[in-house]
Amino acid sequence: MVTFLPSRPGRLADVPSFDRAIGGAESNVACTLARAGHTARWISRVGADGFGDHLLTAIADCGVDVSHARRDPLRPTGVYFRTAGDRGTDAHEVAYYRAGSAASAMSAATMDLAAIRAGRVLHLSGITAALSADCLGLLRELTGSRPAAGRPLVSFDVNHRPGLWQGADDARVLLDLARGADLVFVGEDEAAEAWGITGGPDALRAALPEPATLVVKRGAAGAVAYDSRGGRHTEPAPRVDVVAAVGAGDAFAAGYLSATLRGLPVPTRVRHGHLWAAAVLTVPGDLTPPPSRAHADRLAALGEAAWGTLHLGPGWTKATTADERAVEEVSTP
Repeated sequence: MVTFLPSRPGRLADVPSFDRAIGGAESNVACTLARAGHTARWISRVGADGFGDHLLTAIADCGVDVSHARRDPLRPTGVYFRTAGDRGTDAHEVAYYRAGSAASAMSAATMDLAAIRAGRVLHLSGITAALSADCLGLLRELTGSRPAAGRPLVSFDVNHRPGLWQGADDARVLLDLARGADLVFVGEDEAAEAWGITGGPDALRAALPEPATLVVKRGAAGAVAYDSRGGRHTEPAPRVDVVAAVGAGDAFAAGYLSATLRGLPVPTRVRHGHLWAAAVLTVPGDLTPPPSRAHADRLAALGEAAWGTLHLGPGWTKATTADERAVEEVSTP
């Protein structure tokens, strides 16, 4: 969908103008992975309109294959407007205009399932499930029948958005979808809001024992990853000078998936997720190139004490090798 970002802080009723950008959790992940050198394909539906043209061009410009995206001549491209504030505050406003959109017509019948399942990893989002009954049916098709021969690793980011769900219990369908995935990303706060699950990461793992890997995000407190062998890996997040608290979840998922594709250990995957999230947190927008692979690898390899004192601010992704060595030296007590 197309996102309209406010030209200044304030209520939607008071903001005089907006800047156009691309939006969508899955497209953010695909664009970030492609910018890091991975092969990524984005499969969706957009309208046969100017906004659809913009989306396909912008996503393709990031290096993503959009050849399997479809144009819908009868339905428009979805759009949404948001305020400049953090999603976690009461002042944050989001206005969705997605009912009847081209993307809401996605279904197992209208999508190329072979193309969707052709990659090593299939990344899905709970946002899609909220768009229509057909979209929910598609996600059930893609997360069902586990394990299935030839199925890619199914990654599912819960991405609970209250504004997209009608009833108080509707979002519980996300719990069933998560149970059918191989890798699940969920925020501790959104699990409490969507499912009423409190008690911390261990309580979430007890409620979601099915996925081989569960990553529980805890904001500035870091993340906890549970693997298929019963391992529990806690990795604190580095200290970050936040410029805008949007897009971090998608960047975290992209960083974790990048490290997964490279076969790195689970704790290192979590650290890459933190670093890629920090890249977005230190810029105004919700989509930015990730740190270079060499830069991220050096920081992810820091000892526990040095990692615990890591402090990242605007411009950190452009650090030179000398800067990186200085960071390691300063960060080591």
